[in-house]
Amino acid sequence: MPRPKIPRNICGRPADSCFKPNGIPMSQLVQVALAADEYEALRLVDLEGQQQQQAAVAMGVSRQTLANVLKRARFKVADCLTHGKALMMQN
Repeated sequence: MPRPKIPRNICGRPADSCFKPNGIPMSQLVQVALAADEYEALRLVDLEGQQQQQAAVAMGVSRQTLANVLKRARFKVADCLTHGKALMMQN
């Protein structure tokens, strides 16, 4: 049984719930889910320019946990951009 997930502080919310390529119906797209903590890690580090240690403190997790979450989030965004998939934001 895996360890319970530590609650994370999430302050920002995405402006929209989905980003997808233009001109392709949603029913024809593969959907990739971006979790709320992944979005928050991207927002703090890549948009606000915080160091990973600062962002980890803001989210209430260790720096290594933040780095793992950030790596997953960046992979998902790159996958969607490269392969034309829909990026779905979760709460």
